[in-house]
Amino acid sequence: MVFAANAQQDMSDAAIKERIKPMAQVTVAGASSAAAASGPRSGEDVYKASCFACHGTGALGAPKPGDAAAWGPRIEQGMDTLLSHALNGFNAMPPRGTCGACSDDEIKAAIEHMIKDI
Repeated sequence: MVFAANAQQDMSDAAIKERIKPMAQVTVAGASSAAAASGPRSGEDVYKASCFACHGTGALGAPKPGDAAAWGPRIEQGMDTLLSHALNGFNAMPPRGTCGACSDDEIKAAIEHMIKDI
């Protein structure tokens, strides 16, 4: 796509979401799509599959599970804010992290998993 130097880019929510949506999804050989039909994944399962890369390592400032100092100020804002940031993206975290196929409840369960020991 080529833009003229003075061209206006569509900044609507829909246009932005279209520009930043994932380009592909990873499928593990031998994995069955029946897993999605078996019901919601646990917070731990979602964390291991989609959150660990950043939250497990602290990449880009992502708070690690159980890190009270990092999570404390975030938890003080309330679960509604934590969930909103996870669903809509915040700072370096893209919307839904790396789990575009996760339900809102699965995202919430992953958050709960990461803060359970705080």
